Amino acid sequence: MVSEPGGDRPTSSGGERAVVREGLARRRVGEEGFRWRGEDVSRIEGFSDAVFAFAVTLLVVSLEVPKTFDELLATMRGFFAFAICFALLLTVWYDHYKFFRRYGLKDTPTRWLNSTLLFLMLLYVYPLKFLFTMLIDEWLGFGNSEMIEASQIPLLLVIYGAGFVAIQLVFFLMYLRAYSLRTALELDSQELSVTREEMQGFFLNVLVGLVSVAIAALGGIGATSWAGLVYLLVFPLQTINARVMGSRRRKESSSRTQARGEDADSEET
Repeated sequence: MVSEPGGDRPTSSGGERAVVREGLARRRVGEEGFRWRGEDVSRIEGFSDAVFAFAVTLLVVSLEVPKTFDELLATMRGFFAFAICFALLLTVWYDHYKFFRRYGLKDTPTRWLNSTLLFLMLLYVYPLKFLFTMLIDEWLGFGNSEMIEASQIPLLLVIYGAGFVAIQLVFFLMYLRAYSLRTALELDSQELSVTREEMQGFFLNVLVGLVSVAIAALGGIGATSWAGLVYLLVFPLQTINARVMGSRRRKESSSRTQARGEDADSEET
């Protein structure tokens, strides 16, 4: 069953956490050709924002103010890794925001999928921070040999990849749920195309993550670089997916416009 948008408002205690979502929802930011069905920020989204905020807190380099300049420098070294991890979490948050703005679903399967996503996010934070802290320290010459042994790096990449795959898979299932409710949601051809594009995009990410996990698990220490570089495939694959689906939508729109013009000409004659 699809709940009506706006039937679930945040409480006063959760209102501050949802202020960003409410502002964006009112302005209908960032969408063309897609009617947003999630008009108000629901309790699901308010709770999700609180979990995302807690996940960012777990990424913070240090909760204590440095007492000496050396401690300040040591803390500053962690800001590069924090910036990357924060950007990745922000990407996940925005995907989450777009989904609930587009479809406004509050049904039981969506709640379970959302809960699974939040659970995975909290688990994913630790390997995410550890991996990028290790990489940044290595690139900047601050490497710590005690941080991890070389023989453990493939396992670290497997853990990271498993979290990446699981999060992308949950998003795929959420969009699949919305697609299965296309009649109840009254999705038009443009919205159906965008939904399929999102499903394909997340599925491609799942495949990339699985390839990385397979390389790390089967290739051992010698293949760790390839296991990391394979994630760069996400960018060209997503670009191709967006262009192909966008081209199809433009052709369909042009065909409909042409058909309407021919109908109008036939009526005049």
